[in-house]
Amino acid sequence: MQNIPLRQAYQRVLVQDIYRAENLERIVETGECACETRFPSWNEAEAIFSEYHESAERWEMLQASDGYNRRANAARPAAKAICEAADNW
Repeated sequence: MQNIPLRQAYQRVLVQDIYRAENLERIVETGECACETRFPSWNEAEAIFSEYHESAERWEMLQASDGYNRRANAARPAAKAICEAADNW
């Protein structure tokens, strides 16, 4: 991801959106907010990007980013409550 040219920064943004959505959903699914749950390695997000989005056109990646942002925003209130209870927000 670090070697992506600036003109293709939307690819990095998509990986960030995947990371955020996956992590917030994982917090809600597990009901815990340990640091390794909230801030895991980027490997999973990069693997999801590679498997499902790497060969997509720019507009498809922008649509995918929107979808991941919607997922993250839906999970955020519940994840925030769990993390606040664990004093990790």
